[in-house]
Amino acid sequence: MPFYFRKSVSAGPFRFNLSSGGIGMSVGVNGLRFGTGPRGHYVHAGRGGLYYHASLGENSSRRIYAEPSRSHFAPPRRHPAHIVEPNVDMVPVSSGDVMSMSDERFSDLLDEFNSKQGKLSLAWTLAGTALVLGLISAAGLGVGAIIAAFVLTVIAAIVGAHIDATRRSVVVMYNLEQDASAAYQSLTDAFDHLAASSRKWHVDAGGKVRDIHTWKRNAGASTLVDKRPTQFGYGLPRVLKSNVTPPTMQVGKETLYFLPDLTLVVENGRVGAVAYDALRVTWQDSRFIEEDSVPSDAQIVGETWKYPNKNGGPDRRFANNRRLPICLYESFHLGSANGLNELLQVSTNGRTRAFASAVQALAAVLGRSSAVLALPNL
Repeated sequence: MPFYFRKSVSAGPFRFNLSSGGIGMSVGVNGLRFGTGPRGHYVHAGRGGLYYHASLGENSSRRIYAEPSRSHFAPPRRHPAHIVEPNVDMVPVSSGDVMSMSDERFSDLLDEFNSKQGKLSLAWTLAGTALVLGLISAAGLGVGAIIAAFVLTVIAAIVGAHIDATRRSVVVMYNLEQDASAAYQSLTDAFDHLAASSRKWHVDAGGKVRDIHTWKRNAGASTLVDKRPTQFGYGLPRVLKSNVTPPTMQVGKETLYFLPDLTLVVENGRVGAVAYDALRVTWQDSRFIEEDSVPSDAQIVGETWKYPNKNGGPDRRFANNRRLPICLYESFHLGSANGLNELLQVSTNGRTRAFASAVQALAAVLGRSSAVLALPNL
């Protein structure tokens, strides 16, 4: 979908407005400037690199791509594989701790994200308190008093949600020059082409088949893959209010948000970040023996038997032995030195290259170039 910039963003009663002079804030009525409320961040990208400015509480702007990033590597967490195959060592593919996905260039922003994410919701607190006190007060006063207690609970929840929209939100306003805008548009176009694949999966683990009996039980596959359907789309994490709605990928427990300046990694209310100059995208064709229905856009490049002989023919001891199609899918890996490690697969092939090139081009516009690594060995 073509991305577009909104000129204003609301966070509770506050409205942040983007203009040629930067970011301003109004509350109550148009034009009334007010010096409190959620902190707003202004990001300018284009020729000369990426500049960051906190609109409230900080008067200076700074160029955040002036120094090399220093990040701390977090080893990937090992999760049990869902496929149980005693003779195959399933190797998990998972990212490290989200809180270790830090970058000095975005440390202030990440600190605020995690601070706001961790704040207690007043909507639930006020609603729960109003309900308990209302029911206690209404005891013995009849149905009307109980109804009044529930009405007060709803009002308390609405008021709490309105306050939460301010105190639990981070506002980020983007202003992209023509070169940065074109680079980000290319990234969203490439993402759309990738997301248009009929099926998409997140790979949790994989392992090599090393003996003939396991090979026969798994239709002659040389590698077993534990994968689950996943979703690509557009959206924002709860804590973020912005004039851009970025592409998103669900990668296991984490969700990736491809913003114009960085990739946010969100898991269970915790937020990390990977800069585009540190994001590594690699891909390769994957021949996959499909036991389920074949995706509508998949290319079939061969077939095998569910229970093959050593020579590739059917093992006639099995009455239900049937032919299975071999589909040419595409696997791609998203990784970074600070702990991102995710493997995905789509039902088409030849589409990830454009996405990887768009990531590199955007990184170059923002001030650096992206590196390339090989896919992880399973």
